[in-house]
Amino acid sequence: MRSIVILISGRGSNMEAIVRAAQAEQWPARISAVISNRADASGLEFAARHGIPTEVIPSKDYPTRDQFDAALRARIDAHAPDLVVLAGFMRILTTPFVDHYRGRMLNIHPSLLPSFPGLATHRQALAVGVKLHGATVHFVTPDLDHGPIVAQACVPVREDDSEEALAERVLEQEHVIYPRAVRWFVEGRLALEGARARLAPALAGEAAVVAI
Repeated sequence: MRSIVILISGRGSNMEAIVRAAQAEQWPARISAVISNRADASGLEFAARHGIPTEVIPSKDYPTRDQFDAALRARIDAHAPDLVVLAGFMRILTTPFVDHYRGRMLNIHPSLLPSFPGLATHRQALAVGVKLHGATVHFVTPDLDHGPIVAQACVPVREDDSEEALAERVLEQEHVIYPRAVRWFVEGRLALEGARARLAPALAGEAAVVAI
């Protein structure tokens, strides 16, 4: 059984999607812990209801990022994870922390990377008038939102779209591709090779989702 630790800062809707998929599809893995840097993260309640151990490491208690990351790393490593999953974890992680989990830490970003890294991705997409927008699952590297791409989903941008409407459609697709990518990893069908994500050949057609 592979061990997964999930990090959240709020509701953690992608965490919910992963937990539900893991239980429904009987993955060869267990969610060993859900850890948050905020005690008021509502996703902690969901995890507890599903029998998953939860922990809070308040980032506000640590004066530097290095100190917080060291404490977080210690708590993660106590669960001996094969994979660390960032699911709305709103922290910029230090290079030593990221390097420690190289090849075994995934993130999802609400844009078609490399376009629109950082925050306010839906606002950025609407501002420049792109016709397609979406989400990307990627391996985490020290460069923010620039890791090797695992899977992407795209949705059309409508003429009357608001940020909220576009975000909702993108989030629906996040809940499709993120559990899928995590399952690939725990089944040994996804790995990091150099600067690229390597997928088993049979998965090539599943790594891109187009929603109409």
